[in-house]
Amino acid sequence: MTEPVLSARIYPRVSDIGKAGWDRLAGDGNPFLRHDFLNALEQSGSATSETGWLPRHIVIRDAAGAPRGAMPLYLKSHSRGEYVFDHNWAEAYEQAGGRYYPKLISCIPFTPVTGQRFLAQDEQTKQSLLAAADQLLEAHGFSSLHLTFLTEEEAGFARSKGLLIRTDQQFHWQNRDYGSFDDFLANLSARKRKTIKRERRDALKGGIEIKWLTGTDIREDHWDHFFGFYTDTGRRKWGRPYLNREFFSRIGETMADRILLMLCIQDGRTIAGALNFIGSDTLYGRYWGCVEDHPFLHFETCYYQAIDYAIEKGLRRVEAGAQGPHKIARGYEPVKTYSAHLIADPGFRRAVANFLKQEQRLVDQDMEYLEGHLPFRAGR
Repeated sequence: MTEPVLSARIYPRVSDIGKAGWDRLAGDGNPFLRHDFLNALEQSGSATSETGWLPRHIVIRDAAGAPRGAMPLYLKSHSRGEYVFDHNWAEAYEQAGGRYYPKLISCIPFTPVTGQRFLAQDEQTKQSLLAAADQLLEAHGFSSLHLTFLTEEEAGFARSKGLLIRTDQQFHWQNRDYGSFDDFLANLSARKRKTIKRERRDALKGGIEIKWLTGTDIREDHWDHFFGFYTDTGRRKWGRPYLNREFFSRIGETMADRILLMLCIQDGRTIAGALNFIGSDTLYGRYWGCVEDHPFLHFETCYYQAIDYAIEKGLRRVEAGAQGPHKIARGYEPVKTYSAHLIADPGFRRAVANFLKQEQRLVDQDMEYLEGHLPFRAGR
């Protein structure tokens, strides 16, 4: 049987790509891959050339013009907002006389969440997507192509095509068919159960109430409160927040059924909040902020309330964002993450490959250590 003829096209805006076709390729499981999420980033001005994120999305079409595959892709003039850190690579390459930026990256801006980067089902279309990105790299003399937080299966595909694979870890909570939070606690050691119960009790002292808002229950004044929390946290972590106020209004208009906004109320005042996105089987914790400190309120809102929601809705896991070994004590477990890297310069590629071999050993050792210190009771 003759293989269909495929053609690739680069799009400077996701809005130029049909929403229905993109979402059919992206599937319904991961909210960050949806057309509405990417479009909100671009239309709000959060991920544009002015902020160092120039969209260069790839779409593969068959001879009839129907989309067969897609890849979210950006030309980056810096490495901020990626969560797979290559600043040292850039510094070393430029000290050696090279030019690291601009670079190409397939990712979801500001979102360290694992998901597909090859929005395609068949091998031929995945190869066409990678070939199109490689051609763009060569045509303009860019230093490198990076695919971050891709799935394990995609990492295997990228490795088979000669890309360098980098690993790291995050901490996810796994729902083992718990019927309640107490069922989850019953799997923990007695000391950990006691600690978590105390933290939950202390977090809500002073009459603090936590409200779950989703869908049409989320209003613009709720976004006003949350944006204040987000910008305060962003300034302390990154110097300036990545997302602007318009972004939150846009996702509120187009993705409200995929959003869980948790707001902490005390004496009629909204004092803290956490933003989560709802996938088909996963709750994704994204941002947290507060206007005043309360012991353990962060743990309660971001970790324990997220577990409560996942159990109630029958979700399989909670992904509570990047980093954070302290999540281990709260019942979250280490999970390996993957990125793939195509380095144009042969000498620099060898140097990066050597670095990754050493880093891989450290990641594996760290995960082995942490897995030996999980809070679950013996014989779980």
